[in-house]
Amino acid sequence: MVDYPDLRHSGFVDDAQKEYVEASATYAIIFGSIVPTPEDIGVDDTPYLNGLGETAGEFRRFILDRIREGEFQRCEDALLAMENVYRVLVTIDFPDAMTGGLRRTTDMVRGVLERTRGDLTMAIRQEKLAEQLKQLQESLQQRPSA
Repeated sequence: MVDYPDLRHSGFVDDAQKEYVEASATYAIIFGSIVPTPEDIGVDDTPYLNGLGETAGEFRRFILDRIREGEFQRCEDALLAMENVYRVLVTIDFPDAMTGGLRRTTDMVRGVLERTRGDLTMAIRQEKLAEQLKQLQESLQQRPSA
C-alpha cells in the first residue's frame, strides 16, 4: 500500500479493515477467546476502534437469536461484551477527523446497547412470568376437587 497512497487514503482500505475487525472481534467474543489487538490482525487504530463499535449490531442479532432459543446466559454474556466495547469507546476523546467518525459509532453503540438491554430484560421477565404461571397451573391441577 505504500506504493499507492491515493488508494490507501481513499477510505476503501479503512472500510475493509473495519469489517475485518468487526468479524474478528465478534468471532472471538462469541467463541470465548481473546479479542485480537490491532497488531494481532494488522490493522490501523482508527478502523480497529470503529470495527469494535460495529460489533454491537452483530451482538444484538446474536442476542435476539439466543432469546428465541431461550439461551439467556449466552445473552447476558454477549450483553456484557457490548457494554465492555462501549466502555472502551466512550473513553476515546479525539476529534472525529482523527478517529474516522468514532463519536457517531459510539453513539450508535449506546443506542443499540440500550435497546438490546431492554429487549433482553423483557424477554427474561416474560420467561419468569411464564414459569410462574406454569407452576401455578400445576399446583391448581394437584388440588383435590370438591
